[in-house]
Amino acid sequence: MTQPVIGTPWTKLENPVSADALAAVDKYWRCANYLSVGQIYLRSNPLMREDWTDAKTGKKRDFGRVDVKHRLVGHWGTTPGINFLFGHVNHLIADHGQSTIFLMGPGHGGPAGTAQSLLDGTYREIRPDITDDEAGLEKFFRQFSYPGGIPSHFAPETPGSIHEGGELGYTLSHAYGAVMDNPSLLAVAVVGDGEAETAALATSWQSNKLVNPKTDGIVLPILHLNGYKIANPTILARISDEELTKFFEGMGYKPHFFVAGFDNESHASIHARFAAQLEVVFGEICDIKANAELGDETRPVYPMIVFRTPKGWTCPKHIDGKKTEDSWRAHQVPLADARDTHEHFRVLRSWLRSYGPEELFTSEGQVREDVTAFMPKGDLRIGANPNANGGKIRRELELPDIHAHEVPVAEKGHGWGATEAARVFGAYTADVLAKNDNFRIFGPDETASNRLQDCYAATSKQWLAGHYADADNDDLLAPSGRVIEQLSEHQCEGFLEAYVLTGRHGVWSSYESFVHVVDSMVNQHCKWLEATKREIPWRAPISGLNILLSSHVWRQDHNGFSHQDPGFIDVLLNKANDTHVVNAYYPCDANMALAVAERVYQSTDCVNAIFCGKQPAPTFVTVDDARAELAEGLAAWEWASTASSLEEADLVIATCGDVPTLEALAAVDLLREHGVKVWFVNVVDLLKIQNACENDQAISDERFAEFFGAGDKPVLFCFHAYAGTIRRLVWARPGHDAWCVHGYEEKGSTTTPFDMLRLNNMDRWALAAEALRLVDSASCDPAHAGQIEAWEAFRLEAFEFAVEEGYDHPAFTDWVWPDAASNMESALSATQMTAGDNE
Repeated sequence: MTQPVIGTPWTKLENPVSADALAAVDKYWRCANYLSVGQIYLRSNPLMREDWTDAKTGKKRDFGRVDVKHRLVGHWGTTPGINFLFGHVNHLIADHGQSTIFLMGPGHGGPAGTAQSLLDGTYREIRPDITDDEAGLEKFFRQFSYPGGIPSHFAPETPGSIHEGGELGYTLSHAYGAVMDNPSLLAVAVVGDGEAETAALATSWQSNKLVNPKTDGIVLPILHLNGYKIANPTILARISDEELTKFFEGMGYKPHFFVAGFDNESHASIHARFAAQLEVVFGEICDIKANAELGDETRPVYPMIVFRTPKGWTCPKHIDGKKTEDSWRAHQVPLADARDTHEHFRVLRSWLRSYGPEELFTSEGQVREDVTAFMPKGDLRIGANPNANGGKIRRELELPDIHAHEVPVAEKGHGWGATEAARVFGAYTADVLAKNDNFRIFGPDETASNRLQDCYAATSKQWLAGHYADADNDDLLAPSGRVIEQLSEHQCEGFLEAYVLTGRHGVWSSYESFVHVVDSMVNQHCKWLEATKREIPWRAPISGLNILLSSHVWRQDHNGFSHQDPGFIDVLLNKANDTHVVNAYYPCDANMALAVAERVYQSTDCVNAIFCGKQPAPTFVTVDDARAELAEGLAAWEWASTASSLEEADLVIATCGDVPTLEALAAVDLLREHGVKVWFVNVVDLLKIQNACENDQAISDERFAEFFGAGDKPVLFCFHAYAGTIRRLVWARPGHDAWCVHGYEEKGSTTTPFDMLRLNNMDRWALAAEALRLVDSASCDPAHAGQIEAWEAFRLEAFEFAVEEGYDHPAFTDWVWPDAASNMESALSATQMTAGDNE
């Protein structure tokens, strides 16, 4: 068991919920609603006093329009329903001792989240400036969606949150990721009905086939149907209960329907009905856990709740003669002119008074004890549950020695062999998985395709979607395992995000071109980390989110143009700022991939993108040299240089990426015959060359000049992705005008490896010709024109050879670096090259 057991999980109640307890929950609900409306509207006089002393003027005045914020920002529509659910979930936790986290899919119900953490006491623990009095209540109201304050969503600033909810679609992915290997945890996941229309959410209902009730926790989905998005009805709110039942039964759930707020039923009756229903649902969950402990390995039918209440529940039913409660008009701020018009202010005052604040707060502005007496204590509080601040319970991985997987470059020579770097990365990762019970691998059906299959010696794919007695096809599937595969990048990202947010470690792999599916998810996770590192010291560091990007642009010649896109790095660079939450690693070979794996599995509070090829390729550096290079982010390869120093060199050839490095080295070999003196530099940690004025962890300008010169000689930079990315990184570096960058040019097809390079001017002959042009231009001597013409002619000849024969020219496939030639056991022929896996 990888996570601490909190409370007494999965225990049924012996007695029904009492009327006194329900009365307390109702007070909680009214108080949370008051706090929520107050956060949206009020900047002062939080208790609406008629003899309130203005702190600025020292004069007494009545509650009035001056107490309303100038800018009304926030969302009311979903908030009262979430407050209702918070109240009952708090009661469930307290009665059952059940460790529970709460995920708010409609994250714009942020006022409910902050109200809840104020009421359970955790907010004041992390914000002692929000004092337990009227002044603290005023500050609490004013800060919401306010300059210098807090965001409007259920953000990282709020205790108990692991899900911001601003971008819709990921509630269930995060909930299921959180409960994996966390068997005592209940994740209550509130799914908004607008959110339920997103593709990511639609596929995440299938997550229940990928968890095991014995080894994992339980997710309780609550579909919050309040009928409307910002200006339209929602689909699931308009279809019948019969159709909803069929849909969710087809997804593997047992839906429990709850409807309230559309008639004159008393709140006491509504609370009693929901509390009884929640007890039934939790009882079903306890039975599922008990049966699993007894050895039942069949996939259970999990309960869920369809919670249908009015949009903006408890707000004024009509405003300006127009329907508001149970309408899309309640989605954001129902009374937009509460400061500007007396009529709207009068309605706001009545609305606030409808919650009976005198019964909820003392005259000093404190929440009365009977409002919160029923709530859980200690770590069982939603805001205090350590699973929602996973860095507090994170354990470092036990990492094996990477030398065990080292390719023997020291014995065989630089450039020896034909090794799949991603496979070596995968072999090391399998060792990590075998040594640690808090590590998982995720992938969109590509774990083996991306060369991580060695993990299956230590674990199986966790799968509860049905098995066939077919050893050839189902041999890797098991009810419990630490590999999860679903053909959805959204799910992989969401599972791993929640897994690391709750204190664990892992990696997921994707084809490079299709990781763009989760661009915005990665953005959101980065924003979470940025906010945490800048402003939220009470959140402990979490493990790095590791993404292996294999099947990359230069080896997608078999799949074609649609699979050729290296642009994910540009998304990451938007987050390359003072928080240092992104890293981009381009290992040149298998040994460098080992060094990168070792680093990322120790990292915290960041996203690590590892761009790693999976096709057979030479290995150039030892593990120790790889570690040393990674420590600084780049290294001069003196063994690959034909100049004895930078000063002696005619030009610098620099590389970043495995295939560009291989082609550049082959270009150096071509240039050697012409007496061109090359200084060779390899970059593995891309952000280390970023402008020092933009990145205080990059190398200094002085050190930069030691690698690349200060503009006194040309630099040919061969980059894995788009050339513009490098120009964006080095525009303020000394000598950047002397740089000529070759990268992917958005040209490709289903073709051969050489032709893919040729199309984008990254093949060795194109690079060698460019190097001669740069040298000649620097010396104003067109001495190499004939050789350049000959190489350009050969490029065409090699292309025509591939067209005629269907494989690449031996001059391309048979080349090896001179150091390794004598030790090479066999040159890699065109027919031996692995074409790669189709999807």
